[in-house]
Formats: sequence, C-alpha cells, structure tokens
Amino acid sequence: VQLQASGGGLVQAGGSLRLSCLVSGQKLGNLAVAWFRQVPGNEREGVSYSSGGGRTTTYYSDSVEGRFTISRDNANLMVFLQMNNLKTEDTAVHYCAANVDLGAGTLRISTYYDYWGQGTLVTVSS
Repeated sequence: VQLQASGGGLVQAGGSLRLSCLVSGQKLGNLAVAWFRQVPGNEREGVSYSSGGGRTTTYYSDSVEGRFTISRDNANLMVFLQMNNLKTEDTAVHYCAANVDLGAGTLRISTYYDYWGQGTLVTVSS
C-alpha cells in the first residue's frame, strides 16, 4: 500500500485548506484511514480517522471537532481532510495513514497503522 499526501500550505488563521491522500495498492474500502500531525519535538497526534471494512465510523480529536471533516472517495482512491477555521496551533506536518480494517484495535493510535504517506506541511499564520 502506498500513500501520497498533498494539499498543505500557508494560510491565515480562520482560513481553510483541504488535504488529499492518494491510496494505492489495496482496495480503499477495506482500509481504515487516518490523519495524524506532528510538530517537531512532540509526539504524533491523531487528528481523525475513518473506518473501513464496510463500517462507517469516524473520529475527530477534541482539538479539531467541528472544524475538520474526513471523507473518502473509494472509487477514486482518495481520502480528504477538509480543515476550516484554522488556528495557529494547527501548524504541523500532517500525515495520512492506512491499514486493513479487521474490526479490532484502536484506530486512534499511530501504531495501528502500517502504511504512511510522506507528510504535508500546514502552516497557519496569525
């Protein structure tokens, strides 16, 4: 499975960005997919996930609930993270991640995922 993230950039606080992740090598519908972010010196933080395997569970961290939306286009192998009302604390490298969803395990944690994209930098200025 290969993942390629894109869509990061520089935006002012209050603005929006949409991150994209192209997922290849496995039927996307079978995969749980997630977005994580990391600031240098800090641990990787789970932002959002979308379950696979026919389940439709989504999750958002408290820090992004109500502002970010994860979506997926299984037919076109794409996963998106729509980020609205961005704050300076959202500045980080954002990573997409995936793994086969076997219906067990904690999708919120980074160790669940075997496959990672290269990261895309989101910078929010004040």
